[in-house]
Amino acid sequence: MPHFIDVILPIPVENTFTYLVSEAEYNYIQKGMRVAVPFGKKKVYASIVKNKHTNAPTIYEAKEIQQILDEDPIVTEQQLTFWSWIANYYMCTEGEVMRAALPKAFLLESETVIRLKSDGLVINDEELQDDEFLIYEALQHRSELKVHEVMDILDKKKILPSIQRLIDQGVLEMQEEIYEQYVPKLVKFITIAPEYDSEEALPVILEELSRAPKQREMVLTFFSLKAKTNKPISSQELQKASGATASQLNALVDKGVFQTYQKRQDRVGFEGEVFETKTLNTYQATALSEIKTHFETKDVTLLHGVTASGKTEIYVQLIEEMLATGDQILYLLPEIALTTQLISRLQTYFGERVAIFHSKYSVNERVEVWNNVLKKMDKAQIIIGARSALLLPFRDLKLIVVDEEHESSFKQYDPAPRYHARDCAIVLGAFFKAKVLLGSATPSIETVYNAQSGKYGYVSLKQRHGNILMPEINLVDIKEKSRKREMTGHFSDTLLRAITDALALGEQVILFQNRRGFSPILECNTCGHAPQCPNCDVSLTYHKYRSQLRCHYCGYNIALQQKCMACGSTDLTTKGFGTEQIEAELKELYPDNNIARMDSDTTRGKYGFEKLITAFEQEQIDILVGTQMLTKGLDFRNVTLVGIMNADSMLNFPDFRAHERSYQLIAQVSGRAGRTEKQGKVLVQTYNPYHQILQQVSSNKFEEMYKEQLEERRNFKYPPFHRLIRITLKHRDYQKIDESSIWLSKALRQTLGAEAVLGPETPSIARIRNLYRRNILIKISRKQNLLETKKTIGRVVTSFNAIAQYRSVRLVVDVDCY
Repeated sequence: MPHFIDVILPIPVENTFTYLVSEAEYNYIQKGMRVAVPFGKKKVYASIVKNKHTNAPTIYEAKEIQQILDEDPIVTEQQLTFWSWIANYYMCTEGEVMRAALPKAFLLESETVIRLKSDGLVINDEELQDDEFLIYEALQHRSELKVHEVMDILDKKKILPSIQRLIDQGVLEMQEEIYEQYVPKLVKFITIAPEYDSEEALPVILEELSRAPKQREMVLTFFSLKAKTNKPISSQELQKASGATASQLNALVDKGVFQTYQKRQDRVGFEGEVFETKTLNTYQATALSEIKTHFETKDVTLLHGVTASGKTEIYVQLIEEMLATGDQILYLLPEIALTTQLISRLQTYFGERVAIFHSKYSVNERVEVWNNVLKKMDKAQIIIGARSALLLPFRDLKLIVVDEEHESSFKQYDPAPRYHARDCAIVLGAFFKAKVLLGSATPSIETVYNAQSGKYGYVSLKQRHGNILMPEINLVDIKEKSRKREMTGHFSDTLLRAITDALALGEQVILFQNRRGFSPILECNTCGHAPQCPNCDVSLTYHKYRSQLRCHYCGYNIALQQKCMACGSTDLTTKGFGTEQIEAELKELYPDNNIARMDSDTTRGKYGFEKLITAFEQEQIDILVGTQMLTKGLDFRNVTLVGIMNADSMLNFPDFRAHERSYQLIAQVSGRAGRTEKQGKVLVQTYNPYHQILQQVSSNKFEEMYKEQLEERRNFKYPPFHRLIRITLKHRDYQKIDESSIWLSKALRQTLGAEAVLGPETPSIARIRNLYRRNILIKISRKQNLLETKKTIGRVVTSFNAIAQYRSVRLVVDVDCY
C-alpha cells in the first residue's frame, strides 16, 4: 500500500500538497517535521508535514519527497492548529502563516548551482564568447557557482542566455540544491592535561616554560582562574586575563600542557545578578488579588492602570507565582524599543529563564530561541517579544501578558498574514487553556467594551506608584502665540521657558513630534513647485543630515536640489517640520546641552534603541526629541517636562480611530513625565485648544472620551458593533484599477447587500510604488455569521480572479483592518 504525506509549502497556495513516501519514511516522519519536496518544474522547498495517510491524490500524481530535514518535529501540533485558525480567520494561506512564523534559517529554498559536467567536453577558449569564457574560467578554480555569484562575475543580471549556451554545448550542468542555514555557535574551552593537573606538577611546568615568560604567565593565570570558579574556562577568557595571544595558547596545546574542547553555546545569554522582586503597595496588591479572582471565572482580564501606576510589577508578581509550575509565560510588547528596558528589569528578577524574540535578532539567534521554547528549556520559560513571538512553538503556555494592548503596532499590515497579536493571543490562550492579561493606561475602545459587557474581567488602578501626582497637562494656543509674535521657530515662549527651567534644575525633557525627517515639503517660493516622488503620490521629505529628499513609502531618494527643478529659482523654502528640524532648532537654542533624536533614522542598528535609551537613563542626554517610539511604556526617572510640538496633525487624520489614537498618544507621552516625587508637566501646542479630545486628555477624562467615541461607533457602524474587512486593489494601469474596483464592489453589493459595502474609494495616497490603489470596505454586523460572510467574499474574489482582464490586478484582503 502506498503511503502519503500532506505538506504546507512556504508560498501563498491555498491547499496543502500530497507527496509519496516509502513505508520506512512514513513510519519515521512525524507531523511538524520539515521535508524537502520538489514543486513546480525545478524548485525544491522545505515544507512542514501536516498529515500522514494512505489516500492517493485524485487530481494529480504525487511526486516523491527529496529528503527528510529534521530528526524531531520543529513545529508542534497545537501550532499547526493555530496556523490553520489564523489562515481561516485572516483570509490568507497556511503557507503565508508558516513564512511569518518560522525563522528564515528554517525556510530553506533550493538554489540553482552550476557545475562543469564530469564527462563534459574540454573546449577551446577561443570558441567561447566573453561572458561564457568568464563563467568557464571561474569553474576551473571552483567546483560550483551559485546564480548570484555568476551575476557578480559578469556584473550584470541577464546571465541565463550565457549559461544556457554552455549547457547546450555539453560543458555545464544545472542542479537545484538545498542548504541548511543555521550554524550553531561553538566556544573553545581549555583544560589542563591530566598528567599536569596536580600541585606537584606545577613547578615542573613552570621550570619547562622558564624561557617562555608569556606561556608561563598563561599557565599561572589558568590555575588562578580555576581556583576562583568551578565554571569551564574559555580560550577567550584565558587570553584576556593573561594578555596572551592565540599563537601562545596554541603553543601550550602543542606541548601537551593544555587540552581544548568545543561546546555549543547560545548566542544570547544572561550573566548578571538576580534580585528579589519588589513588594507591591496596597493598591497594586489589591489589583493583583482582583486579577486572580477574575481568572477563576474568566480567561481574559483587562488591567486599566494609569501611567506609572506600577503595572509591570503586578505582571512580575503574577509571573513569579506561575513560574513554580514550570509552565511557559509569554509577555507581548508592541515595540522593540520597549523590550530593551523591560528585558533588563525582568532579567534582574528571573535571570536566564527570560528569552527574547524579535525582528532585530539575527537568523541564528532566532533559531536558538525557537529551539529553547520547543524543547521547553528552563532558559526560555518567560518569553518576551513583539508580535512575532506569538508564533513560537509553545508546549505548556499558562499565562499571556499583552502590555500596551491598545497599540496599533500589534497589527501586522504587510505581508500576510495581517493578524492582530492581541486578538490572536486571546485565541492562543484558549487553545492552551491559559490566562490572558491585557494591560494599558489607555485601553482600546473594543477592549473596554468587552470588559464592561462582562466578556472580560476588569481591574482598575487609578493611583500612581508612591502616590505621585498625575502630570499637569496644559494646552498652548500657538495660533494666538503666532499672532502675538511669541514663537521662536516652532517653540512657543511658554514651552521654551519650561525647557529652560527644567534644564536649570538638572532635569530631563522629552519633545514629541510624530514625523521624522527635517521637513515634509521643500517648496519653491517663485512658482510653488514641490518635488514629488515619481513612484508614489507624495511629496519628498527633506532629510537635512543626509542632504537628500526622500520618499517614506518606497525609499526613492535624490540629492537636495540647490534650485527649483521647474523654474530654476534658488528661492526654496521648507513647509512643515519633523524631528530633525526640532533637533536642529534646539541645538541653536541650547548649544551647551546634549540633545538627541529617537526615530527610525537613528535606531536602525541592532542596538540602536538600547544605546539611546541607556544614554538617556544615565542622564547623558538632556533633551530627547522623538516620534511615537517615545510614547510606549518607557520609564525615565528624571523626566519632568514633556512637550508635544503639534497635536493637530494627529487629530485631523482621515481615520475613524483618529480621536481615540490621539487621546492615547497624548496620554501615553504625558505619562513619561514626573515618575518620581516631583509632579510632571506636559505642554501640548495646538492651533485648536478647544477641541474636545484635547480638553478630555488635559483633564484625564478617559470615561467621557470612551462614551462619546462608543456612541459615534454605534451610529456609524464601526467596531465594536461591526467587523471591518478592507479589500485593496493594486495595479499599474489607472483605467484597469477603476474598472476592476467598480466590478468587484458591485459583485459584493449583490451578495452582501448595498449597506454592507462602501466604496470603491481612492485612499489618501492613491499611488505607492507605481501601483494605483482602490479600497472597498465591508462592514459585517455582529449578528451576521462571520464564517459564511467570509466564504461569500471568498467566492466573489475567486470569480474576480477568473476574469482574464482583471487577473493582473492584485487583491489584498485585510480582516479587522483597524
